[in-house]
Amino acid sequence: MTKLNFLFELHERLSDLPQNEVEERLTFYIETIEDRMEEGLSEEDAVAAVGSIDEIAAQIISEISSAAAKEEVKPKRKQRKAWEIVLLVLGSPLWIVLLIAAFAVVLSLYISLWAVIISLWAVFAAFAGCAFGGIVGGACLALGGYGHTGIAIIGAGFVCAGLAIFLFYCCKAATKGTLRTTKKIFHKKEA
Repeated sequence: MTKLNFLFELHERLSDLPQNEVEERLTFYIETIEDRMEEGLSEEDAVAAVGSIDEIAAQIISEISSAAAKEEVKPKRKQRKAWEIVLLVLGSPLWIVLLIAAFAVVLSLYISLWAVIISLWAVFAAFAGCAFGGIVGGACLALGGYGHTGIAIIGAGFVCAGLAIFLFYCCKAATKGTLRTTKKIFHKKEA
C-alpha cells in the first residue's frame, strides 16, 4: 500500500472525528512514514511497519473518545440562583461605592509614594543647582575682591556638590526599588 492510499483510508475512517484531531494524526503518520523511508525502507515497507489501518483507526477513536469524556466530566461554571442575583443587584449601591473608595485609597497611596520619589529628585536638583551656583558665584566674588567670602561660598558649593552626589545615588536606589515593588504588585494581580 502506498503512503497516499494509507493516508486516504485513514482519513476516511476518521471522518466522524473533529477535523483538527484528524489533521494532527495524519501529520503524525506522514512524518512517521517519511522517517522510516529515510532510514532506507521502501514506501510499501514503511507503510506496513506503521501497522494496520484498522488498529490505528480504533486506537485514535478510543483516544479521542476518552479525551472527550474527560472534558465532559469537568464541572461547569455554577449558575447563580435568582436570590443571589437579586442580592447582588440590591446591594450594588453599597458594594460599588466601597469598591470605588478602595480603588481611590490604593491610587492615592500609589501617587503619594511617587510624590516622595519626585520630591527626593527635586532636593537632588536643588543641591546640584546650589553647588553650581556656589562654585561659580564664589569664584566671581573671589575674583571681584571679596576673597574670604568667595572662598567660603566656593566651600559651601563643594559641600552641596558632595550632598548632590550622595543624594543622586539615594534617589536612584529609591526609584529602582519603587519600580521593582510596583512591578511585583501588578504582576501578582495579573497572575
